[in-house]
Amino acid sequence: MHTDEAVNAYITGRLLTGGAYHYDPRDRHGPTLYAVALPLARVAGAKNLATLKETTLRLGPILTGSLAVLLFALLAPDLGLVAALFAALCWTLAPLPVYYSRDFIHETLFVTATLGLLAYGWRWLKTGSVASGMMTGGWAGLMLATKETAVLNFAAAALAGGWWLIRHRHRSSDAIPRLFAMSGGFIDKNVTWQRPEKASGTLGARWLGFALGGLLLLGMLAVFYSWGGKNWTGLADLLRALPRFLIRASGEGHEKPWWYYLRLLGGGWSGWVLLLLAAAGAFRAVRSRTAGALICWLIYAVAIIIIYSAIPYKTPWLALNLFLPLAVLAGAGAVTAWELTETLGHRRWFAAGLVGLILLLALDTRQWVFRRPADEKNPYAYAHTGEDLLRLPQRLGRLAGPQSTFAVVAADPWPLPWYLRNFPRVGYWQPGRDPGPADFYLTSPEAAGALKPRLAQWRPEYFGVRPGVLLILWTPPPPPAPRPAPRASP
Repeated sequence: MHTDEAVNAYITGRLLTGGAYHYDPRDRHGPTLYAVALPLARVAGAKNLATLKETTLRLGPILTGSLAVLLFALLAPDLGLVAALFAALCWTLAPLPVYYSRDFIHETLFVTATLGLLAYGWRWLKTGSVASGMMTGGWAGLMLATKETAVLNFAAAALAGGWWLIRHRHRSSDAIPRLFAMSGGFIDKNVTWQRPEKASGTLGARWLGFALGGLLLLGMLAVFYSWGGKNWTGLADLLRALPRFLIRASGEGHEKPWWYYLRLLGGGWSGWVLLLLAAAGAFRAVRSRTAGALICWLIYAVAIIIIYSAIPYKTPWLALNLFLPLAVLAGAGAVTAWELTETLGHRRWFAAGLVGLILLLALDTRQWVFRRPADEKNPYAYAHTGEDLLRLPQRLGRLAGPQSTFAVVAADPWPLPWYLRNFPRVGYWQPGRDPGPADFYLTSPEAAGALKPRLAQWRPEYFGVRPGVLLILWTPPPPPAPRPAPRASP
């Protein structure tokens, strides 16, 4: 379990015992992850942290990641069935979404909600229907209730939607789209310029859908952040999160270069193929004869790539926000490749290439998700808990009894609260503070120095927590052997 998973598990365990959720604007995200985890945990029979299991917690991200596969069907009416199916295939098989769809973190739920927002947001722009407006607001509320960083995705989506609205408000300004169409004519002589399609739906219905969607968004925030009305300070804490969000964006030890996400997305055997197909989809968008959904996806992709790449704070799971629009563009690129192979013989080559891509995706996923999920060389295993730590609970189970006491002294003890959850008498101290007597001590190497007088005769055992981080288990010295009784003189 990654440190972030262990923290989320601890919060879930506290909620299982009747505690109320309190949003922490300093170093936490929204409550929806726990709202999904709680009913699943109760169905699985969990009563508290000690009875939780990894599979129970990770079932929520698995289900929401699977939901995203189904939501790609919403794109089929505008992008085409083949493009939507190919995008869903990328999400299903690529190592990045598969890896994080089984981690108990917020990102998979967040990106699934992003897909719902963009799909229904486009329908609202195009049709102006009240139902689409409400669904757009609902998905936006779910995003903001999952992560406060949703404002970044909102900005990118507003840029794409704003362009479309302005484009249809001033339909006479066709110069740039006409230029793209003319450039496409060098490849396809049948390309001709047509004016963009008109948006349907009345203005009143459009604004009614917008208003109802906004009310639904606010209602969802109120329900989730107040935890069903039990803690109304959560909404105020959400507003206080903005200054903290700006500070954290500077890096705080997670600084990466601007090209970090592009290198991550283009890695492996299959990454560069997906980027190449996404580039083909982008070209298809700019040479499109109508300013439709695909060009909005392209604008969103460019905007979100720029936004996330410009922020110094970077972690690999955030790349899911970039992978989503790139998968959609790759689907459009696959359609372009399909159309270029008109003859049956060429289409056989296309089918062979598709099978090859599926095999490449499967190989990368097998390598990084199943065979080496916690390896230091795995680009997705970011500061991940090492498999060596799995020896610790087994070792303590052999050494300790049900009433044994444990003193953990470390600046950052996570994910130990998860792995020690079955031991009822565990305490945690910061380095420099005396924990007092205990049956066993667990310390970081830095904290062990201050406890040297107490641990002078104790035996150390070392465990790897994550790359570059060690943990020392101190076990008491064996009792002295009994002295043999003196032999009686004859």
